[in-house]
Amino acid sequence: MSQPATETKPSVAKEPKPLIPEHYLDVPSQRLYYLSLGLLCQAIKVFDFFRYLLLSGAHSTGYTAKWMLVDFLYCACLSQLRIPRLNYTKSVVVLQIVFLCISDAFLFGGITLNLGLGGPWTISPSFGSSGRNELSTGRSHSFVDYVPGLSILFGSETSEDTNLLGQHTVRMSPISTAHLNPHSQTFCLAGPGQSILIPVVLNNTNPTSLRYTLTPLGYSPDTMSEKPKSSGSLQRIERVELTTKDLKAIEQAHLDSLQVARVVSSTKRDTEDYDEYDDEDEEDSMAARKSSSTLQKTQSLAHIRLTKPGVLRLERVMDNSGVEARLVYPAEVTVAPCPRVEFVDDGALSLKDDIRCAAPGLASGAGEELQLKINIYGVAPLSLKWFREVNGKRESFMVEGIEEGSHTYKQSHDEGRRAAGAGLKAAQQLTVPLTIALDALGTHTYVLESVTDALGNVIAVAPRHALSSDSLDSKVVRTTSVLRRPTVSFKGCGAGNPVPLLIGQDAPLSISTKDADAQDGPWDVAVKYNPPDGDSPKVDKRYKPWAQTWTTEGEKGDITLKASVPGEYSIIGVKGRYCEGDVLSPDLCVVVERPLPTATIEWKKIHECSGDTGVSASLVMHGTAPFQVYYSMQRDKETPRELVKTFPNSRGELTIQPDRSGHYTFTFLQLSDAYYKKVPLSGPSIDQVVHPPASVDFVHGHSGSRSKRRISSCSGSVVDVNIELRGTGPWNLDVQVASAKGSEVINLKNITSARKTLKIPIPADIDKAGGTFDIDLVSVEDAYGCKRSVSVPGISVNVRRVKPTARFYGSKERRHISILEGERAGLPLRLTGDGPWELKYRRAEFPAQLHTATLTSPNEELQVTEQGNYEIRSISDSQCPGSVDSESFSYEVRWIPRPSAKLSKDVQATYIPLNGSHILPPICENQPDHVDLDLTGKPPFQIMYNVAKDSDAGGTKILDQPTFSSIQPQTRFQLHTSEAARIYYEVKQIGDAAYPLAKNKNAVIPRSGRLLFEQQVLVRPSARFKNSNRLSYCMNDVLSPHDAFSQDGLILLEGTPPFQLHLTVKNLAASEVHHETITINEYAWKLDVPTYSLKSIGPHLVTIDSIQDSSHCEQTAPDPLFRSIWVDVAETAAIVPFDRREHFCVGDVAQFQLEGTPPWTVGYRVNTRSAVQEIQTSPFSITQKQPGDFVITSIAHQHKMCKTAVTDLRYTVHPLPSAQVGHGKRIIQDIHEGDQAEVVFTLIGEPPFTFTYQRTELVSKKGVQGKVLETHTVSGVTAKEYSIFSALEGTWTITFISDRYCRYPPVQGDGSIEKSR
Repeated sequence: MSQPATETKPSVAKEPKPLIPEHYLDVPSQRLYYLSLGLLCQAIKVFDFFRYLLLSGAHSTGYTAKWMLVDFLYCACLSQLRIPRLNYTKSVVVLQIVFLCISDAFLFGGITLNLGLGGPWTISPSFGSSGRNELSTGRSHSFVDYVPGLSILFGSETSEDTNLLGQHTVRMSPISTAHLNPHSQTFCLAGPGQSILIPVVLNNTNPTSLRYTLTPLGYSPDTMSEKPKSSGSLQRIERVELTTKDLKAIEQAHLDSLQVARVVSSTKRDTEDYDEYDDEDEEDSMAARKSSSTLQKTQSLAHIRLTKPGVLRLERVMDNSGVEARLVYPAEVTVAPCPRVEFVDDGALSLKDDIRCAAPGLASGAGEELQLKINIYGVAPLSLKWFREVNGKRESFMVEGIEEGSHTYKQSHDEGRRAAGAGLKAAQQLTVPLTIALDALGTHTYVLESVTDALGNVIAVAPRHALSSDSLDSKVVRTTSVLRRPTVSFKGCGAGNPVPLLIGQDAPLSISTKDADAQDGPWDVAVKYNPPDGDSPKVDKRYKPWAQTWTTEGEKGDITLKASVPGEYSIIGVKGRYCEGDVLSPDLCVVVERPLPTATIEWKKIHECSGDTGVSASLVMHGTAPFQVYYSMQRDKETPRELVKTFPNSRGELTIQPDRSGHYTFTFLQLSDAYYKKVPLSGPSIDQVVHPPASVDFVHGHSGSRSKRRISSCSGSVVDVNIELRGTGPWNLDVQVASAKGSEVINLKNITSARKTLKIPIPADIDKAGGTFDIDLVSVEDAYGCKRSVSVPGISVNVRRVKPTARFYGSKERRHISILEGERAGLPLRLTGDGPWELKYRRAEFPAQLHTATLTSPNEELQVTEQGNYEIRSISDSQCPGSVDSESFSYEVRWIPRPSAKLSKDVQATYIPLNGSHILPPICENQPDHVDLDLTGKPPFQIMYNVAKDSDAGGTKILDQPTFSSIQPQTRFQLHTSEAARIYYEVKQIGDAAYPLAKNKNAVIPRSGRLLFEQQVLVRPSARFKNSNRLSYCMNDVLSPHDAFSQDGLILLEGTPPFQLHLTVKNLAASEVHHETITINEYAWKLDVPTYSLKSIGPHLVTIDSIQDSSHCEQTAPDPLFRSIWVDVAETAAIVPFDRREHFCVGDVAQFQLEGTPPWTVGYRVNTRSAVQEIQTSPFSITQKQPGDFVITSIAHQHKMCKTAVTDLRYTVHPLPSAQVGHGKRIIQDIHEGDQAEVVFTLIGEPPFTFTYQRTELVSKKGVQGKVLETHTVSGVTAKEYSIFSALEGTWTITFISDRYCRYPPVQGDGSIEKSR
């Protein structure tokens, strides 16, 4: 074996191993766990982010520091663990830490951005003035403002009123109530160890303790005092007190049980253990969830757990404020043991499969009654529902008032208040009889459905939707089946219909079971045999009498016996699995043995003139008709042929006469009758030399038909007739020829072949003029001299001496026709003879293609569609072929030519043979042009043509497909010159009076025959400014572009370069005009006239006078909107304020007037940060958005040109005052009547303060503003905090605050705005 080749690989640095060895934890698991930890940290971070947004008191510093530390530790630990695919370089780790820390600072407000449009200022519309701009100072933006949707969900500084925060809501606490069993449900205990939950609905109550008493059922103070105290079963009233911890434990256990019930229910539904009773637990859990969902917002639900029956009375519910809740009447509920019911196992129908048989002669049932006993337990009086189901038909019953004799309970007046009617009675055990009658056949099922006690507790022991008794408890169901008596009889056999028994075989005897229940099967049938009379049992042991029992198989009710000996078979009894049956008639079946068939045969020979012609056999047959006789026939040494003949009677005659001569052997082989098939027959055989008699017939003659066959003779003096002879040759034949004038017998001798064609001469008179004669066979004689007359149908011969002819009708000059292309032409014919005719013709242009037409009329027309010279080649009628007239055998069909078009000879065009197109001279755009066309055809003409041009994709694009008409054979064709391009024209269809386009839509001229011509349409030169924006220059500048990337002053040119552009520059102030001519080789040129200098201030107008290109086409009409452009020349810009205030508030508007040419560039400084802003129109206004110092530093115009410094515009911007209620939080305080609530107002700003607060009514619907109840204004407050006390219900909020400089909300009609007006 060869050694594997070694490959030298470059050395690679060994990857460091992970810190945690792989035998402790593999690498994929390390990656999974660490990435899962990171995902968990990010999820907690998102949770903290939402807390930071929603909680107004959250501090950003704590969140930022916390998550910076967590992200740093996560990345640092990841680098130390050295997990493959998560092991990064130190630089990458540092970048990860920096990125995460910055994102944490953004999320939690550690970093804020002061953003504006172009700096810390943003542009916003002025106060209703469309001609001014308004500038606004920027503000601090948090991450929420830049995440779509978050500012709407959580609010931001732009949407939340941060100057007026908080509200204080005072509510009057309502009365607390406790309602035991609010839905008036009934409760019962299923058994020892079980428990139930009694609901208690609490309204406006947070209970700390709940006390109740439990009185046992049947409790009586008088009877209990008489019992000895040592009795261990002494009943007493229990008092129980539940704490908050106990109530929570009960609720938690209740929720856990509901969860387990739901899981178990869903599991059982997916398994085979699911039962209908499981639905009850699911219904209980659904009822509990529904009860919880219907509670009001102020209500809560608690439960009391009971494990013993009795009368539960709610005594007290204590609130967390130490106030007892008011108990809703009734405050008690009675809990009794759950009632139960079951059948007593006393022997009657105690078995599950109880089977009973119908009484003899009784067809409707068993005819007996059964006594069932029922044990029922519960608080009397009880009600019982049960149903009976007989053969699927269900009938329900109900018994009420089940109880023992009345009992009297004595009770004192003091304890009377605890009585609850029947609720104080103890549960009773009762036995109730139930009598049932088995009055119908089938299955009887008795099911206990439900039991109800005196308290209304209903226990469904068997649901009504139970499908079968197998799914029910055996204690609540009893089932019995009443079966019918089986009956049997013979099938297909009776006293007058014996069963035949064949020798060596068995006869099947069928016994059928009738009116039997499948549940009773299988059945035992007793059969007895008696031998036939006259047979002695001693002779043959098979004929010994016997009696046996047969059993049916499975559910089949039929038995088949195999009878091997004749005799009498009788049914003596039948018994099923449970019931005995009856024997029906026929109960006796006679079996008769049938003998084998035999036959007696006597042969006879058949002799005629020529010798023996066959044999005959007389047969006498014994057996049961009908009979089939099988025999064989062998000629010489040929293979024997087996034949069969059926005889309906016991006597028959068989005659055999072969058609051919030879030595024959006839042998009888087998005999069959109605019972036996092909029994060997030892009958006699016979050998005989057979000479059949002579006979003759026409070939294809209708043997046995009385009608004659007809043939025709068109030429010659003889007629050929084919005959077939039988017998021994040679033969002599007599043939008779009969005509209207006489008859003649022709004797033909020494015919040696069996098939012969006879030449029969035609009678002379008929041969000349034609007519009809008959040929009949008279007699035939064979080699033995035996002559026999022949009686077969003859032949009728029709002799014709006139042949059919064919020719085209008309003289040679008229035998032509002109038709439209595609139309059908009828060529007139003249035919002689007897129809129908078969005509063969061709076109002279295609001599090898021969066509055939079948014609029925002598004056019929030959239908053709193609043009050409048609020639008749042959004609034949129904009897004879004919001749064609040599003078009139042809007919010419011509097509009317289609119209055509071509360019007139006077048109100047260059023909290109490569594509068959004519090149017309080029033409300028929008200059009219035409070509002349010469048309051939029948006017008026319609011409459809395609107009196309070159497309950008490289092919051609169809522009139009018009149609124009002309009445003259020479017409003028207008050319398309409205668009500058290479225009192509293609004549697609031409119509005239013969071929109108409306009827020849699909007759398109082939591409190789279409008229094509093309023309180049030259574009007319044009020049225009791309936009009409004004250009700004300072004085003494040259007229050259300042910004290479600006589109202002750009001239767009169209045409064929080079261009000659003529410009004029008009100085309106000095009334001077400067002319300039410039040569341009491109399609775009920026205004650049370095020879012209701007010497004066004011507007200048630059105008395009004319444009010329190399095509010498006339220029297009210039657009007056883009033909000229204005140039503004200015010196310096200035800014003037509308008012001279030095103090502004945030949100105030300061307005300024700008002098110069727009756009202006304003330089400014906010506090220590400087920026510039471009202004488009004057005047403009500034909205102050940030407190501090605001200074205008510079102004420039005309795209930052002619800049001027500003030194006297400085302002101080003060922040707006703010106020908070409850330190900016939403406080909800509940007080009772007589208490007061303190409402604290916090004021922020420069004192003294003036603020307005109001109280609104409480509303339950969220998002609806309550009605204002009172409003107060407080002035001259110098402190930062102000308090009031109130015992009224409502919500306190602040609506207005002002300090020394500013107020919030600001008044709409500000003084600065008034000045700008």
